[in-house]
Amino acid sequence: MEPGISNQSFIFSYTDFTLLGFPGISRWRPLLAIPFFSVYLVILTGNSLLICLICIKKTLHSPMYLLISVLFAINITSCTAILPKFLLDLLFQLNQVSLTGCLLQMFVIYFMSVCESNVMLLMSLDRYVAICRPLRYHNIMTKNLLAWLTVTVIVRSFILVCPLVILTSMVQFCRSNIILNFTCENMVLLSLGCGDTTKPQIAGLIVRVLVTVLDVSLLMISYSTILYTAMKSATGKSQHKALNTCGTHLLVAMVVYLCGLASSIVYRMETTISPDVKNLFSAIYLMVPATLNPFIYGLRVSEIRKSLMKYGMKKNLFPS
Repeated sequence: MEPGISNQSFIFSYTDFTLLGFPGISRWRPLLAIPFFSVYLVILTGNSLLICLICIKKTLHSPMYLLISVLFAINITSCTAILPKFLLDLLFQLNQVSLTGCLLQMFVIYFMSVCESNVMLLMSLDRYVAICRPLRYHNIMTKNLLAWLTVTVIVRSFILVCPLVILTSMVQFCRSNIILNFTCENMVLLSLGCGDTTKPQIAGLIVRVLVTVLDVSLLMISYSTILYTAMKSATGKSQHKALNTCGTHLLVAMVVYLCGLASSIVYRMETTISPDVKNLFSAIYLMVPATLNPFIYGLRVSEIRKSLMKYGMKKNLFPS
């Protein structure tokens, strides 16, 4: 038992919390609404525009573009679970959240993060079949297979995230009801827990290892095989197209995993990093990939870029 915590304190557990993001700049917190709202607007506009474009254009109805649209939908969902609540906090001091609401937000954040990693694995599978088994691509990557893979993604995400949320819900929170972050992340919530928090911490570590280490390893194996095959068999324009497409997917994956890794490392440096810096890395982890993904795919994937230009000229958004 820790000093200053009696046996009676373990009976009491907070059920309502205050989300206090960026506590070190309390006087200037309302001004944070400007950059956060601007970024949220970019995320909504960029991801929604490309989802609509992929839905409208029949030439973009292949498995790769459908998976890209799913990735954009994940970006919108994960940010919408966080940013509107934080903006209300900054503008109107509506920063109260129940334990149920906090756990629900945590579930959405991690569920979408695992789904995002799974979708990137499916993209690598799609490119592997397209480049290494091109003659059988349409026979393998069917709508039925995509449906089953989608179900697998959802089931895997539930299996990994649900135990983490359930174990966290069983912790008694008697240290404080002030969360020094703008989101209900696992490490932040457990820092308010009393008694033994080993099980949810281990569950969080297992999810991090399985998602980061296992998925990154599978991605590297898949894209190494793809690049080897492309360099060996493809020539000229087809080789350039294969390398460009794989490079785009790898760039997106690198942004996602590096942001997640940086945030995880910062949160484990308890004594040397201020809450404001931890908040900043949380924002980078949650918002930077969602902001950059539409630009990366919109600029680097020629079919999406050409469709955007045609749509823009049709609507007089771009000069001819």
